[in-house]
Amino acid sequence: MASSSNKFHYHYDPNNDSMNQFFQEQFNNQFEAAEEEISEEPSTRIYIDRQREEGHERLWNDYFSDNPTYTTRQFRRRFRMNKSLFLRIVNRLSEEVPYFKPKKDATFRNGFSPLQQCTAAIRLLAYGIGADSVDEYLRISESTSRKCLEHFDVGIVDLFGTEYLRRPTQADLQRLLFYGELRGFPGMVGSIDCMHWKWKNCPTAWKGMYSRGTGKPTIVLEAVASQDLWIWHAFFGAPGTCNDLNVLDQSPVFNDIIYGRAPEVTYYVNGNEYNLAYYLTDGIYPEWATFVKSIPQPQHPKHRLFAEKQEGARKDVERAFGVLQSRFAMIKNPSLLWSKGKIAYIMRACLILHNMIVEDERD
Repeated sequence: MASSSNKFHYHYDPNNDSMNQFFQEQFNNQFEAAEEEISEEPSTRIYIDRQREEGHERLWNDYFSDNPTYTTRQFRRRFRMNKSLFLRIVNRLSEEVPYFKPKKDATFRNGFSPLQQCTAAIRLLAYGIGADSVDEYLRISESTSRKCLEHFDVGIVDLFGTEYLRRPTQADLQRLLFYGELRGFPGMVGSIDCMHWKWKNCPTAWKGMYSRGTGKPTIVLEAVASQDLWIWHAFFGAPGTCNDLNVLDQSPVFNDIIYGRAPEVTYYVNGNEYNLAYYLTDGIYPEWATFVKSIPQPQHPKHRLFAEKQEGARKDVERAFGVLQSRFAMIKNPSLLWSKGKIAYIMRACLILHNMIVEDERD
């Protein structure tokens, strides 16, 4: 083992010029190398000329020209609505929403047309696909597709929400009562139930509040639907841990009755006059006069007949949920968004579009 006296010890000598010169050269080399690295231009995003004019021309020739490539039936299947209704939506958005108005960029080149923007939003809602999936056909980038979807949802809710997501008017109520009486339920104005929408990217801090049973976070939609699948009431946003009773406690479904704004209703059952309309429900709802439930384990033939008719008519809201999810796969698949506000806008926009399609195809 070597002794400590054999170790090398360096003592700095300030009068040693050669050593000072060596350290100064090393410092200058390192400083110059750092300057060269700093002086390099930062990397920029690659610009892709997508030829958006070609995307608009292809879309126009495929669906909107005088002699389109695809038929009206194919348009209805891919856009989830008739062409006349889609053009009505596009025209209204392009006139009243600044984002969808035709514009030119700094080089006086035409921007994306309202047809391209609305088609991108409808495809994302209808197919539930990624935002960059419309790039190859419509020539719209991923970030622009997301913006189109956000502005489309807000525009639909602001422009059409008052008309197509409303409480029944007196004329609507008379029609609902007429069809309810034809089905053997005088005074019935629809059926009520809840649907859960999975929230895949729910914040971790909220998962315990939105998860129940399977452990998957969900957001609850409460709706009232009639036989023609029109959704008259929608309350969305309750955490997935809530059951139908908890959602009912938060819901404004009976606000009109509480504040005396409900339309007057008069009907007769077995010679008795009633003035309060009701909904068909399943067994979890309370024993209120506004709810008519089935008879569990009926024994009498009349009770079995009533249970059969009630359970058949109560499926209207279940059918409405099924049609809504089949039309707009985005609300059928787990939501990939982080913001609950954006999720709510998507749900409301889909409900409004659903009612617009029902009205357009009702006859």
